[in-house]
Amino acid sequence: MSRKESRRESREQAFLFLFERSFQGETSIEEVMENAVDARGYKATAFSSELFAGAWEKREEIDAIIEEHSHKWKTNRLSRVTLSILRLGVYELLCCADIPVGVTINEAVELAKQYGGDEDASFVNGVLGGVARNRELNKLPEPADKPADAE
Repeated sequence: MSRKESRRESREQAFLFLFERSFQGETSIEEVMENAVDARGYKATAFSSELFAGAWEKREEIDAIIEEHSHKWKTNRLSRVTLSILRLGVYELLCCADIPVGVTINEAVELAKQYGGDEDASFVNGVLGGVARNRELNKLPEPADKPADAE
């Protein structure tokens, strides 16, 4: 399996984890992954775990950014599929500097085509494009336990 396929599959796993977590109340990140892995018979990758945990832990900040760039659509009006894809995409754009912006947006659009409704792909593209254009302004804050100057 090539690195590109591996990352694509990991990204899809992370999306599925985010989607499933949106239905599961107070379930921990670890429990969501364990349940999903048990149900599907595959092992979560380090990349999918990182994306899922990061996007879920920063969801409040991410949701505010989504609302800022979604032309007055509140996150509670978005489908869980679309919201999960956007959370993953915004997290990648703002926290994964090693992933090219175009790759992040393209992968999110592909997920929207596969899992979303007719207009979801263009909506995801527009929101993530807006975030990408302003991403320096929208950087998510560093975790409190990590000094700002640490590498």
